[in-house]
Amino acid sequence: MMLQGLIDTVCNDPAIADAIEQARAGVPALDIAGPPATRAFITSGLVRRAGRPLLVVTSTFREAESLVDELSSLLGDEEVAYYPAWETLPHERLSPNSDTVGHRLEVLRRIAGKDDLPAPSVVVAPIRSVLQPQVRGLADLPVVKLRTAEDYDPSRLEADLVAAAYSRVDLVERRGEFAVRGGIVDIFAPTYSHPVRVDFFGDTIEDLRFFTVGDQRSTDETVDEFVAAPCRELLITPEVQQRAAALVDAHPELSEMLEKISQGQSVEGMEALIPALADGVELLVDVMAPETLTLVCDPELVRTRAADLVRTSQEFLHASWAAAAAGGKAPIDLAASSYQELADVRQHSLDIGQGWWSLSAFAAAPDSAPQGEDPTGESASAGESVSAADAAFAGGIPEMILDMEPLPGWRGDAEKAIATMTDDLARGWRVVSSVEGKGLANRMAEMLRDHDTPARVLDELPDEPEPHVVSIILSGLRHGFRAPDLKLTLVAAGDITNQPNADRSSRKMPTKRRNQVVPLELKPGDPLVHEQHGVGRFVEMTQRTVAGAIREYMVIEYAASKRGQPGDRLYVPMDQLDQVTRYVGGEAPALDKMGGAEWKHRKSRARKAVRQVAAGLIKLYAARQASRGHAFSPDTPWQHEMEDAFRYEETPDQLACITDVKHDMEQIVPMDRLICGDVGYGKTEIAVRAAFKAVQDGKQVAVLVPTTLLVQQHYQTFAERYSGFPVTVAQLSRFQTEKEVATTLEEMAQGKVDVVIGTHRLLSSKVHYKDLGLVIIDEEQRFGVEHKEALKKLRVNVDVLSMSATPIPRTLEMAVTGIREMSTITTPPEERHPVLTFAGPYDEGQVVAAIRREMAREGQVFLVHNRVASIDRVAARIREMVPEARVVTAHGQMSEKTLEKVMVDFWERRADVLVCTTIVEAGLDIPTANTLIVDRADHMGLSQMHQLRGRVGRSRERGYAYFLYPGDRTLTTTAHDRLAALAANNELGAGMAIAMKDLEIRGAGNLLGDEQSGHIADVGFDLYLRLVGEAVAEFKGDGPGEEEKPMRIELPVNAHLPEDYVESERLRLEMYKRIAEVTSTDDIEALRGELQDRYGPVPEQAESLLTVAAFRLLCRQAGLTEVMSQGRSIRFAPIAGRRAPDGTELSLPDSRRVRLDRLYPGTLVKNAANLALVPAPRTAKVGGQPIIGDELIAWASGFVRDILLPDAPRRQGTAGNTAGDTVGATAGAAAG
Repeated sequence: MMLQGLIDTVCNDPAIADAIEQARAGVPALDIAGPPATRAFITSGLVRRAGRPLLVVTSTFREAESLVDELSSLLGDEEVAYYPAWETLPHERLSPNSDTVGHRLEVLRRIAGKDDLPAPSVVVAPIRSVLQPQVRGLADLPVVKLRTAEDYDPSRLEADLVAAAYSRVDLVERRGEFAVRGGIVDIFAPTYSHPVRVDFFGDTIEDLRFFTVGDQRSTDETVDEFVAAPCRELLITPEVQQRAAALVDAHPELSEMLEKISQGQSVEGMEALIPALADGVELLVDVMAPETLTLVCDPELVRTRAADLVRTSQEFLHASWAAAAAGGKAPIDLAASSYQELADVRQHSLDIGQGWWSLSAFAAAPDSAPQGEDPTGESASAGESVSAADAAFAGGIPEMILDMEPLPGWRGDAEKAIATMTDDLARGWRVVSSVEGKGLANRMAEMLRDHDTPARVLDELPDEPEPHVVSIILSGLRHGFRAPDLKLTLVAAGDITNQPNADRSSRKMPTKRRNQVVPLELKPGDPLVHEQHGVGRFVEMTQRTVAGAIREYMVIEYAASKRGQPGDRLYVPMDQLDQVTRYVGGEAPALDKMGGAEWKHRKSRARKAVRQVAAGLIKLYAARQASRGHAFSPDTPWQHEMEDAFRYEETPDQLACITDVKHDMEQIVPMDRLICGDVGYGKTEIAVRAAFKAVQDGKQVAVLVPTTLLVQQHYQTFAERYSGFPVTVAQLSRFQTEKEVATTLEEMAQGKVDVVIGTHRLLSSKVHYKDLGLVIIDEEQRFGVEHKEALKKLRVNVDVLSMSATPIPRTLEMAVTGIREMSTITTPPEERHPVLTFAGPYDEGQVVAAIRREMAREGQVFLVHNRVASIDRVAARIREMVPEARVVTAHGQMSEKTLEKVMVDFWERRADVLVCTTIVEAGLDIPTANTLIVDRADHMGLSQMHQLRGRVGRSRERGYAYFLYPGDRTLTTTAHDRLAALAANNELGAGMAIAMKDLEIRGAGNLLGDEQSGHIADVGFDLYLRLVGEAVAEFKGDGPGEEEKPMRIELPVNAHLPEDYVESERLRLEMYKRIAEVTSTDDIEALRGELQDRYGPVPEQAESLLTVAAFRLLCRQAGLTEVMSQGRSIRFAPIAGRRAPDGTELSLPDSRRVRLDRLYPGTLVKNAANLALVPAPRTAKVGGQPIIGDELIAWASGFVRDILLPDAPRRQGTAGNTAGDTVGATAGAAAG
């Protein structure tokens, strides 16, 4: 075992050895008092030496996860299991998260010995899991098991997944969903990081491979076996349906829910009806082996938490269900699934022969506490009278005190920690230092050696540690302790830095999204913009047969050309979808007339404005290229060590950003890079690394942030990350005294401060640097005009790194590539849970219960009330209803200083509820605040509500959002629709896309200037961005000056995506649009691969669609805009005065005319109309049929290459490299 030697050393302590003997002897109750850091060792010793299965109970899930990490370091992952609690309460009208359910079922199956998996030696569970009754026999629920090369009828698989509570969708985006497309089934099982793609050949499973949600493409990782656990603990079986049907008439208030269940539908929140629908309940202790020993960590905290949970659970029962359940003819008793009293669970555990021990941080008070009172002097609440069996909490059980002491905690002062280790080593003690990561271990060894203290880094510690040398080990241990009896000191990284280890969930490696798959969901009536005709309305998608070939079209309606007539309709073939974009950019616009002058006028106005913007960008770029700054040196060994100590796995996006930034810093031209990414996506870590790189070259760094709260947050992060390195970090904000400010300013001027973090005070004329090398600006758009001017002066020859949480559209990022350096961090959706959203009338009982539920999991609450006049009244009412909550208020009319004080208090968790106006909407990152309650939500816009909702659910915790409106008023239709859209919780769907667009418009405004908003409203956001791209390309000399004409290819080719191949209309539209927008043959090959991966073998009609796309590329290269069937000819136009994509003029010289007459006899060139009519090819010269389909495209490609692009490389039987080479060569020379 990796650290067996350390376990053996600690377990040789006489008190721990005695405890192990008592465990062997079956002593039912014992309290062991010692530092919390010893718990993982006591648990490991009991597993290794007493041989009993253990259930370890903590007061919170954070402690449980932390303990699981420590135990895994000591015992290995296989022996330890974490049993999570539902993040919902038993009586909430919300179902628990499917991944929570999946993990619970996985642990229960292991305990029961299913799937040939060994039972875990230790199960760690928060008290919530221990007190909550669960459906009996969960380990026996059927799972869906798939293996490659085995047979499994796809229709049976579909039925089995539905029975296991998976939802069928057209695109799998979150856990608990599956999609069926022909012979391919996508499944996102709750216990996996990625969804799996099951590829069938008939009924045989040919392949099981993972794919990423972002781009829906398969990864290289395949598996031989895949197990899909159920997504709910209450599955709909025939018995459950019968019970639900029997209750429908008796309970009219619950009839809607019961009716759906009786029809076999899973309903949100149906778990609250478990007592009425399931075959009985049991506790976690019932599932554990009879010889199990339960260890309760911090019994006092556990008991307080248990009492809070029981009370909150009862409140929820009364607030949300009791009335409905009792209002029927025969009340349903839902209390059976409420949290049980801790004393009852403990007594039950002892009754079935298990042991119940406790691990306290300090010895219990003398057992003088009278009956019914606990040693802290508080009287026991109702239902908690102290029985003899409960003597564990009243001091009446045997107690063992360890001769061990916690470490002082050096708060980032590595010198003091090293001094302690050096002194203990000199006294002949054994000293072990535990760190996470090789880089930190090497840095620790280096620091110890600098103090002449011998140290060595060990991968494992199978034997007891040696004296005279510090043993540095890699492990997840959080904290250490000193044991005088054993002459042992254990120092963990958390003791020195005072920071926790990485969250379990954040260590998973997220995947980079390549091309995001964004389904194009269009409803009839949605506004669209066609580049030639302007704003119209989407009607439908339709198929038409033209000259024997089926094509799919989008129908767009425009304003009527004559008053009183119906609107004109435009049929857009799918290969021309690059001309169409969704209209975003203001309120519903008026429809244009087809071919009307108004649209042309608006578009040319926008084009003109865009050219000015592009010219400005180019000018800035040229000026920056001419200036000279400092070229930073390559990375030092310290840089690598500091980066290795990062607690999380970097995302590929983050790594790419860091590489970009370092590359810029190492150039002589000063860096000016913008990094975009939502709050909490890891921008700060990029800043930390860039600043450290600058400091390594002896330069100073200024970090400029808009608010005092951000100064505090960043200061904490930078100080923690640089602990152990000789880097001085200082802060400048309102919270420093004048004296502290003066000292900091003086040290900055002398060069003693390496990194200073501050608000706009850093821009004042009093601030002087000795040698400033890098400025990092967070949320630049939030600074005023005069601050931006001061920044411009700073920018002249220092490196500048700007960070923004407002997203910049990807298309804009591409357009300004090479002019404004940008990097974007998009974190994949695999890790973040969707926020559970509830929209409904305001009910005080529910608000109280929601606040208490959040406090029960140690969280905080945002309560948004958008009226300053009545905000204090609302806060006072909350204090009255939830007296134990610490409530503060914040709104924009407070003085800045007061507001910042409130925000910092809330961030530092000195308050539980923040009653505020919508100022929390953007840029605020408080990971512990995970419940949002919005009052008067009927007065808010959809995008504002989406942004508010984005403030919660940012950590591993499940976020809750309540959008409430007064119950006594009728809602307007608009408000009702908005709330319904939110409650549908389709965050990754169209609603979220609209909110994102809203933010992106802001992001574009920040980059291009806010005065552009009028032009965005004129032509729509997407088309506006395209114009920006064209204008920039023109200035860079990469594209034509005038507007590109649209291309029309109308030939009898059966080119479309069959409905039985891509069934979902929104996914068909998405694919059509991407095919229409290809710019190279590589794009076409990538799309062919994607179609095959996502939908199975590509059918002939879809292949033809790709062939037409390749032909369009070839035509664009030749400067053609029309290739159409016209009677018995094919019309090519224009012939003369064509322009290639790079702007070069192409003509048709005489030599080529001769060639045209020779190769394509009978061709008619109309000079006035600038077109050629070429006789259409036929299967035979006499009596032959017209050639259609791919053969016709191949013939037309031959014509273009022969006559219009004679210098283009010709196909030589192998894949060429010109656009259009994808076109099959079947009828390559079927000319004439």
